[in-house]
Amino acid sequence: LVSAFTKKPKTTEVTAGSTAVFEAETEKSGIKVKWQRAGTEIMESEKYVIKTEGNKHSLTINNVGKDDDVTYAVIAGSSKVKFELKIKEPEKSETVTPAEASPASTASESPAPPAESSQNTEVASAETQPEEPLDPIGLFVTRPQNGEVTVGGNITFTAKVAGESLLKKPSVKWFKGKWMDLGSKVGKHLQLHDNYDRNTKVYTFELEIIEANMTFAGGYRCEVSTKDKFDSSNFNLTVNEAPVTGDLDIRAAFRRTSLAGGGRRMTSAFLSTEGHDEGAEFDFSSLLKKSGTQTLIPFCRGEAKSESQSDVDVWDILRKAPPTEYEKIAFQYGITDLRGMLKRLKRIKKEEKKSTAFLKKLDPAYQVDKGQKIKLTVEVANPDADVKWLKNGQEIQVSGRYIFEAVGNKRILTINHCSLADDAAYECVVGDEKSFTELFVKEPPILITHPLEDQMVMVGERVEFECEVSEEGATVKWEKDGTELTREETFKYRFKKDGKKQYLIINETTKEDSGHYTVKTNGGVSVAELIVQEKKLEVYQSIADLTVKARDQAVFKCEVSDENVKGIWLKNGKEVVPDERIKISHIGRIHKLTIEDVTPEDEADYSFIPQGFAYNLSAKLQFLEVKIDFVPREEPPKIHLDCLGQSPDTIVVVAGNKLRLDVPVSGDPTPTVIWQKVNKKNDLIRINDDSMTPSENSSDLNTDNKLLFESEGRVRVEIHEDHCVFIIEGAEKEDEGVYRVILKNPVGEDKADITVKVIDVPDPPEAPTISNIGEDYCTVQWQPPKYDGGQPVLG
Repeated sequence: LVSAFTKKPKTTEVTAGSTAVFEAETEKSGIKVKWQRAGTEIMESEKYVIKTEGNKHSLTINNVGKDDDVTYAVIAGSSKVKFELKIKEPEKSETVTPAEASPASTASESPAPPAESSQNTEVASAETQPEEPLDPIGLFVTRPQNGEVTVGGNITFTAKVAGESLLKKPSVKWFKGKWMDLGSKVGKHLQLHDNYDRNTKVYTFELEIIEANMTFAGGYRCEVSTKDKFDSSNFNLTVNEAPVTGDLDIRAAFRRTSLAGGGRRMTSAFLSTEGHDEGAEFDFSSLLKKSGTQTLIPFCRGEAKSESQSDVDVWDILRKAPPTEYEKIAFQYGITDLRGMLKRLKRIKKEEKKSTAFLKKLDPAYQVDKGQKIKLTVEVANPDADVKWLKNGQEIQVSGRYIFEAVGNKRILTINHCSLADDAAYECVVGDEKSFTELFVKEPPILITHPLEDQMVMVGERVEFECEVSEEGATVKWEKDGTELTREETFKYRFKKDGKKQYLIINETTKEDSGHYTVKTNGGVSVAELIVQEKKLEVYQSIADLTVKARDQAVFKCEVSDENVKGIWLKNGKEVVPDERIKISHIGRIHKLTIEDVTPEDEADYSFIPQGFAYNLSAKLQFLEVKIDFVPREEPPKIHLDCLGQSPDTIVVVAGNKLRLDVPVSGDPTPTVIWQKVNKKNDLIRINDDSMTPSENSSDLNTDNKLLFESEGRVRVEIHEDHCVFIIEGAEKEDEGVYRVILKNPVGEDKADITVKVIDVPDPPEAPTISNIGEDYCTVQWQPPKYDGGQPVLG
């Protein structure tokens, strides 16, 4: 989903007793924001201060303590961002004399590689992994490979698809776990990229994770699909804790007592494989003290005990705690054999008499990693003295693992390949005197090799969280929202071990089981979220693929079982914003996305996601291109007269009346209309010379004929798109004659002649003569009248 936040709060580490401030910014002002602590809404108080200014929101936690080290969240609408508050103990300052501080400074000043170097190496290793050969069955040329990154680092997963046989770009989706579509999570910490190489005809798709945190760890999946093929590939991401700045040398953590006085100095007092400085002494009363890296830090004996110590001493906690809490405290502070340690430490004498046989005795205790070697060294007063070495009261015999050495006054016991069986009490005997020590064999930290995955279920369904650790049968601790899940709650939760795999099972989930579940070892942490929905949403009708032509309408429609469920529409993973052309509607159970006047830019993958449910209804919109070669319409001009074809084309009008002649015309492009009055001479020429060219005919008409252009007056012409009108108001004798209408356009030409006769009272006969007069008769002769009234004189 597209996040409502433009700035998200980040996991922060602060010192106990200080103030923690988390800030967030929303895309718009006026959005209501809620803050949660371990899944419960935070109400404003003196400890929790909540502020909102426009689109800026902040949560301030005053006087933070260890109880505040939990998971927090900020919610705006359907967007939820999780983050953590880490609490660290305040650092303790120590008085170090300049002369004695040089060994420690030498160790501490050793250059440490920058944090980015490990991250860059991890990114590079992920990018330079060898490509897989072409898969003849699937679509992938190169599948995304498992990756590993440090908290705060970046990593990119790459998938390559052969495009030589594809007609269009394949559809690729990235998922986290079983259902989380990463296309809706694109933002500050996640980016999706793709490109196409025209030379190799290969599509490259990339998933880039930026500033990774522990919650990003888990299983991922890449799905690629075409019109008729589908393929998927699974891969894992491992997120490691950020390394401690500088090289951690546990030997530098041991504090030796200065022989000259009460000051303390830091030296490499722990036993090295070379045997240097094996004789350092330290006080195991503080061996259990917690440090930032869970390293056991012993304090020196003697004067060191008299100095004020404000740190909390785990040894004091153990002495005051009931036995039922021992395992919990041991797990928290990384103690592997707590009861044996306590039992043996009771036997150590706090005060010893000055020895005559030993110049330097064994330290009270030593620690070594499993599989390493250690040297126990004493100095005797008599260089020729014989010594005996005992383990748990039994004399040690020389073997491949136990080696005795005598170098001057030094007597050395070397133990190779230490195992848990070497975790015991040791003695060096010279005559009647003995020197005691304890050897603690430290097991390597248990790492989480396959982290937990987020899960979403319905109420009443079974949930099984699974992780894999580096050792079989390892002890892990399960928590929900920061609270440990104990064996007393087995009716609700079930814990199971299968080799290196660890399981947390919830048989019948309820709404209250939603939250963050954590599995912890002494070497790693993995967190996953469980979302329990109240009821299942049924999809009655899913959205379907569409193929739409330009300017058509596209409608995506789906129907779900709950009419109160809202949702959002996505286009290629980004939220669709409605506008004048794109409409989103929700009526009852039906959700619609309507796109008017479809364009090529609308071709994409569309999805509908109901809010609060693990559904992603998807379909494709394919734009259908219809190529049409535009051919302009051309039609020669044509005159449409009923009288055409009759000979002659004559119209008779009574003098004084109005003549209106409507002439329908057609043609594309619209023709030009010309009206002319033609004299009889030119008319005869036109009729008798059919071979005259249009240009010659036009020249004659323009020279000898009268063009009619007037749109007003007694005789006028009106021009319209599909017809023209010839009008004579009050016809007169002079209006008789032949009228020619001509149509012209680029395609051709058409013409028609119309004869107009005006009927009127004829003139009187001229020059009458009377002759041949008889008794009852005479002959009268006259000349025809000059104007016959428009009709032949009959007598």
